[in-house]
Amino acid sequence: MRIARFSLPDSAADAGAVRFGLVEGEPDQHGDSNGYRASGLSAADQSANDQVGLVIAELEGHPFTPEPRTTGRVWPLADVRLLAPVLPSKVVAVGRNYADHAKELGNEVPAVPLTFLKPSTSVIGPNETIAYPSFSQDVHHEAELAIVIGRLCSQVPRERVKECILGYTCANDVTARDAQKAEGQWARAKGFDTSCPIGPWIETELDPSDLAITCTLNDELKQAGRTGQMMRGVEELVSFISEAMTLLPGDVILTGTPAGVGPMQVGDLVSVSIEGIGTLTNRIVKR
Repeated sequence: MRIARFSLPDSAADAGAVRFGLVEGEPDQHGDSNGYRASGLSAADQSANDQVGLVIAELEGHPFTPEPRTTGRVWPLADVRLLAPVLPSKVVAVGRNYADHAKELGNEVPAVPLTFLKPSTSVIGPNETIAYPSFSQDVHHEAELAIVIGRLCSQVPRERVKECILGYTCANDVTARDAQKAEGQWARAKGFDTSCPIGPWIETELDPSDLAITCTLNDELKQAGRTGQMMRGVEELVSFISEAMTLLPGDVILTGTPAGVGPMQVGDLVSVSIEGIGTLTNRIVKR
């Protein structure tokens, strides 16, 4: 299933109300085994293609139930506004989980997973704007696979991690690189408002072990990797994090970024694409 969070269209009696829904149909995927994006397609065109022929069926309540039920109301996906697919209580992110990315910034791969938190106020959805923070002159993109937790869990053994996952989505761990270097910890550098775009929806039926992941900036390819290059996989990360903190339904875990991170400027259009999920696009604006 593809689960989205959206606001109802103007044609609905309760226009603007926020609901969860099931995205049904097949997007126009022209990508190949090396990535989701089609050759020659702009980010805007790919985003439009993702919605061609798709509809969204409204769910009763939230999707964190064994058998989500629909209300019977269905709209063309292009007629609704997609929002961040969840509003997590917390985003737990993993740093330096791709060896090439650690190397490009002059860092060693850590002996244990390097984790940090991004606040819920950093989360935005597809097509929302990333506000360039006033305290930085060097804001970078970081394309990542995001895990969405589906049930309350704590101290989860690796063999039971799959029971705790609702699905996966695209994420951009936007980072004020100069603040990260200057301050010695990452709270402001990675936790400022709008620094965690996620979306466009949650894919629940996906093997995350070896997916193509890319990032384009103004349609120029900047990052290209595969989740199979992660130093630590999904099971290890969820188990490790849940040893320290209880994870709640809707919490998000960012799994690290491949090499190729780099600066973004006001006006830029940044897109994260993951094979089998879709494309998350956001524009950079002046705060």
